[in-house]
Amino acid sequence: MIAAPDRTPLTRQFFDRPVLDVAPDLLGRVLVRTTPDGPIELRISEVEAYDGPSDPGSHAYRGRTARNGVMFGPPGHVYVYFTYGMWHCMNLVCGPEGRASAVLLRAGEIIEGAELARTRRLSARNDKELAKGPARLATALEVDRALDGTDACAPEGGPLTLLSGTPARPDQVRNGPRTGVSGDGGVHPWRFWIDNDPTASPYRAHTPRRRRT
Repeated sequence: MIAAPDRTPLTRQFFDRPVLDVAPDLLGRVLVRTTPDGPIELRISEVEAYDGPSDPGSHAYRGRTARNGVMFGPPGHVYVYFTYGMWHCMNLVCGPEGRASAVLLRAGEIIEGAELARTRRLSARNDKELAKGPARLATALEVDRALDGTDACAPEGGPLTLLSGTPARPDQVRNGPRTGVSGDGGVHPWRFWIDNDPTASPYRAHTPRRRRT
């Protein structure tokens, strides 16, 4: 019999570590999203690490702004950003306060509340695609900028809670370049995923956006 995932909330100390330690350790953890319509639970299968001022791929590389301010705050809080004028993406702040590192949640498996997630992801061909990609994940969980700054270490019942779950074994974890990151930031092998997990998204290299003429 497979043991049920551990429902102990992750502590602030879990996130108060270097981002490259936290990122792979998030694989297999469970994110609980409580909505007015009911809860949705996601088992994390893919993440990317962003290491603040030392990382050209990070939103915090050039310092603090109104957009990225949560990244400079306490670890364990949620940083949500809006991209391409269409999508939200969800991150978890790591490291000591002021360091501005974070982990992007790229993909996961909906293990509870799939019926709710389906109503938000009508284009998904099957349940494995409900949260396969960072924008899809945020859409399925109904995450937007209103949740920016939310404490993910809070007990269950709040908007977002991270549970211990069933961490991926070291031999299950793979890593490679981050998806869609350009320039010097594109060489870092800071994308982590659970090997052979069908909910992890495919790698895509950066493609420059064409300017409209």
